[in-house]
Amino acid sequence: MWETSMKGLLSLVRRTTPSSFTYICEKNGDSLHDKMDELACFAPGMIALGSLGYGPEESQKFLSLAEELAWTCYNFYQSTPTKLAGENYFFHSGQDMSVGTSWNILRPETVESLFYLWRLTGNKTYQEWGWNIFQAFEKNSRIESGYVGLKDVNSGVKDNMMQSFFLAETLKYLYLLFSPSSVISLDEWVFNTEAHPIRIMTRHDNGEKLGGSDGQQKQFYRLRGRKEGRRVDD
Repeated sequence: MWETSMKGLLSLVRRTTPSSFTYICEKNGDSLHDKMDELACFAPGMIALGSLGYGPEESQKFLSLAEELAWTCYNFYQSTPTKLAGENYFFHSGQDMSVGTSWNILRPETVESLFYLWRLTGNKTYQEWGWNIFQAFEKNSRIESGYVGLKDVNSGVKDNMMQSFFLAETLKYLYLLFSPSSVISLDEWVFNTEAHPIRIMTRHDNGEKLGGSDGQQKQFYRLRGRKEGRRVDD
């Protein structure tokens, strides 16, 4: 499934001129549009994680793609006067990128990818980029009672709303970007799409690891057995 998905994704990868920004174009039916949303900036982190499942040569290819896409996403931020990204960007022939929908609602996707790339490579560049994004939030979105989005990343005009995902995701990933790798280790935890950490449980985990009463452990095994298509008697 992963390899099939990556084959499809690679068919959508394009590069701009003159700066060779790598982006994933948008597919709508049979039509392709040279447009990428900031929402798609979770992809560098996803691809970086997926690269771990390949041999050295293929792994490096996918990691390099992840790093190229992260550079593009970071420049979504750096290319505006406020240093905060718009909602989406267009890539026209001979023009690297131009902001389309120009609001910013404190989205987490870019810093999510920076977190994963930092954990997987140890490259402090990703911490520097994350710090610059955080400073831009502090300068443009911080108010007395919290943080707000921007109606326009060019003018800096504020809206009046702090999205819940700014706390649950954006600030969480920024915090983890500057935390030791032992804090919510990726060897032991996986983050769902809303950045909630879920402990990795293998089929070899035993009842002692689960803790709880014998009844709770038996109930766990019954539920797990049903999920795996096995009949588990009491």
